[in-house]
Amino acid sequence: MERHGRHKSAVLPPPKRDRYDLKNASNRTIVTMRTVEVVVLSWILLLPGLQASFSQSKTSREQQIESHSHKAAEFLKENRPDLAAPEFRAILAIDPNNADAHGNLGAILFFQGAYSDSIPQLRAAVKLRPTLWKTQALLGIAEKRTGDMEAARHDLEKAFPNVQETKIRIETGMELIDTYSHAGDLEKAAATVAVLRKLSPMDGTILYTAYRVYSDLADESLLSLSVVDPNSARMHQAMAHELAKRGNTAEAIENYRAALKLDPQLPGIHFELAEMLSTLATPQGAQEAESEYQAALAANPGDEQSERRLGDMALQSNDLSKAFDHYSRALQLEPGDPEANVGLAKVLMSRDQPQKAEPLLERAVQLDPTNAVAHYRLSTIYRQTGRTSEAKREIEEYQKYRKMKEKLREIYRDLHRDQVKDENDDPNPTK
Repeated sequence: MERHGRHKSAVLPPPKRDRYDLKNASNRTIVTMRTVEVVVLSWILLLPGLQASFSQSKTSREQQIESHSHKAAEFLKENRPDLAAPEFRAILAIDPNNADAHGNLGAILFFQGAYSDSIPQLRAAVKLRPTLWKTQALLGIAEKRTGDMEAARHDLEKAFPNVQETKIRIETGMELIDTYSHAGDLEKAAATVAVLRKLSPMDGTILYTAYRVYSDLADESLLSLSVVDPNSARMHQAMAHELAKRGNTAEAIENYRAALKLDPQLPGIHFELAEMLSTLATPQGAQEAESEYQAALAANPGDEQSERRLGDMALQSNDLSKAFDHYSRALQLEPGDPEANVGLAKVLMSRDQPQKAEPLLERAVQLDPTNAVAHYRLSTIYRQTGRTSEAKREIEEYQKYRKMKEKLREIYRDLHRDQVKDENDDPNPTK
């Protein structure tokens, strides 16, 4: 790693990551469905004439179209799109401008894997009726499957904000993200994945995609910063972030100090340095961390996080009066901070004021249901006040989230060990 003076400011190589192809992810519905036919039905168009009864006043041509439409509908109900396809072709032989027949035939061909054959049908349907958003989404996916990324992006971009069905909109968005990723347009990929996360916050595939997009965007930003301003305070700050993630605490602190020396007014630098110093678990580290938190507040009196951290340090030193003041001030600045609510509740419980602590803890679990400490403290209060069932519920929540967080810590430790091993095994490490 190249040195500038005493401080490290070389660029950390971004993690080796293949450019991700979300094709399999966006095809997850096709893969997991029992039959292709079931998938087709979620994309198929509603044919206006399918349910209509025959009428003597209709022309022979209209009756033929209606007859084929009726048969197609029956075959689709029976999950036999292979038999429905000839009926749609028959309709098009009679009426070449029938948008519904084009769209439905295109959908059937698509899900049979005949992407190239489906494109003319889907494109014709969209041209005849531009508001067929599901059809345009399917057209974009088919174009992507056949390698026409520019056309795919155009059609997916038009369809994505207009598709109403959540499931289909998610699939459209996943395909669109993949086109953005391949084009290197990570900002648009990030914006799209943000929409998907709102649509389905607990979808594992979406969360994984968000992780990959945001990670790539962070790597690209760090690389750009290293090119345009390699010796700046911001570069040292970014380096410190990366080093901290890799467990290189000493080097992270060194870079934070370098950033602070270059720009003492750099926003957030005192707090970030204090966070690293507090991990040292030494009296000197704690003392320096406290000084940095105070410096952060001096630079920005509205720094709620520094106020809360000072409350934590005071509580650890059993200075309840100082802890009370810091937590109270933190909650004035940010009432929605669950940790500040828990911290003040701890102080109140230490002062034998559980009745005042209870609403703070209830507020904390409302803000962050995974806060194990808040659940444990609530269980204690409920038990003391004779609310046995509520105490039992809270202790169960505490145990669940404690195990969950322990598992996450194991994962992070494993990731760190693997990362260190990869760096040690690198035959050409950055000097």
